[in-house]
Amino acid sequence: MKYTILIADDEPEIMELLQLYLENDYSILQAKDGIEALELVQKETIDLAILDIMMPGLDGRSLLKKIRETRTFPVLFLSAKSQYHDKILGLGLGADDYMSKPFNPLEVVARVQALLRRVYNFDAADTSSSQSSICKVGELKLDRMRCSLSYGEEPISLTSTEYKIIDLLMQEPGRVFTRKKIYESVWDDYYVHEDSAIMMHISNLREKIERDPKQPVYIKTIRGLGYKIEAPREE
Repeated sequence: MKYTILIADDEPEIMELLQLYLENDYSILQAKDGIEALELVQKETIDLAILDIMMPGLDGRSLLKKIRETRTFPVLFLSAKSQYHDKILGLGLGADDYMSKPFNPLEVVARVQALLRRVYNFDAADTSSSQSSICKVGELKLDRMRCSLSYGEEPISLTSTEYKIIDLLMQEPGRVFTRKKIYESVWDDYYVHEDSAIMMHISNLREKIERDPKQPVYIKTIRGLGYKIEAPREE
């Protein structure tokens, strides 16, 4: 079975280039603007999307917000904007990865492969003897067989990257995971001082599981090292 990739970009040359490099291994859907892309999301089964940020009709950021209302497939942003704050904003909206134009198409292929491997290898996760399929930390319960998180009885919707981070942290509550360890475990790539992506996904997780994200009681920052998760202390 081939994975289906949606490419949304208002530059025909970009879409043709990406299709050329991806079509041998994946089924490709193309959209020339955000509105057409949203229509495809609503009627097709999509496994990954590559979205341009600056598109007519519905820009990439607005499109991603609408996608995240109902879908959790990984999203790779492409943008002519390379400023740091644009990357932070894109990741903060729920994108899984971000690349600036101009780009090397071979790097796009590598990023796509890494995202798909990370997201759709859940079935290959080790849920046997050494790891329980259920992880609990306070009111949080992670079901690794179903790849789902709940707070008490309330299900929490996660993106694929958020799931991988919370899964890693909840396997060993109290352990401090360095940024390097988190990045290499979740992104399946060598760590090259990529703090912004980790920071934004942690921030997104706190928005979903903490009563007050500015004063987190579950996911703690260990200054200069990384992050850990622990059950809140009873008062």
